Amino acid sequence: MRIPAHSVCTAIRDDIVSGVYERGSRLTEELLARRYGVSRVPVREALRTLESEGFVVTRRHAGACVAEPTVQEAADLLEVRMLLEPLGAARAAQRRTEAHLKVLRGLVRLGQERARRGEGEDLRSLGGWFHETLAQASGSPGLIALLTQLRHKIAWMYAVEQPTRPVDSWAERGAIVDAVARGDAERARALTAQHAERSTAEHRLRRPDLPGRRAAPVPTVRSSQHGVNTASVRH
Repeated sequence: MRIPAHSVCTAIRDDIVSGVYERGSRLTEELLARRYGVSRVPVREALRTLESEGFVVTRRHAGACVAEPTVQEAADLLEVRMLLEPLGAARAAQRRTEAHLKVLRGLVRLGQERARRGEGEDLRSLGGWFHETLAQASGSPGLIALLTQLRHKIAWMYAVEQPTRPVDSWAERGAIVDAVARGDAERARALTAQHAERSTAEHRLRRPDLPGRRAAPVPTVRSSQHGVNTASVRH
C-alpha cells in the first residue's frame, strides 16, 4: 500500500499551520515518515510541494525547515486576498450552480443565527466554510487553488478576532450571496472587496516579531491533531 503524497502533504501542512512544527524547525524525512506512518518517498514529494507553497524552505547544511515569513510577507498575503476574493465572487456570480447557492444560503442562515446567540467558535468555522464555498462557486480551478493556499497561509500567520458586530458581518455575506444569485458580478465583486477590507482589521499577527531568515533551531514538536488517514487509500 502506498500512501498518496497529497495526504502526507495535507497532514504536514495542517501541523505547520496549527503550530505543531515551529517556524524555523527542521523537517527531516525520517522523523516525518515515522510520525505519519509512511515511507520517505511521499514525505519527500510532500516537502517539495510545501516548499513551492512557501511553507517550507531548504537550507544549506540544514535541509528542509519550516519557513520563517517576515512581517512584510504576512502583510502581502492580506493584500493579495483583497484582490483575489472579489475576483472569485465575480466569477461565482457568473458560474455558480444551484447547489452552491443552496450551501451559501444555508451557511448565511446558520451564521446569522449563531451571531445573534454570540456563539463565536461556530462563527469562525462557518465563516471559513462560507469563503471556501464561494471560491468553489467561481468554477476556476486555478483561482480556487490560490485562494485555498492563501487561507492556509493566513491561518498560519494570523489569529482572527471576532468582529465587533458579527450580525453585520453576516449581513454582508448575505448581500454577497444575493448578488451572486442574481448574477450581478460587479456588485458581488464590490461587496466582497468591502467585506475583505473590513475583516482585515480583525487579523492579528500570531507573532508580532516575525523574524527573517536565521539558523534553524532544534526541532520543537507539539502533539499533532491528527495523523494521515489511510482508510480511504486504495490498495
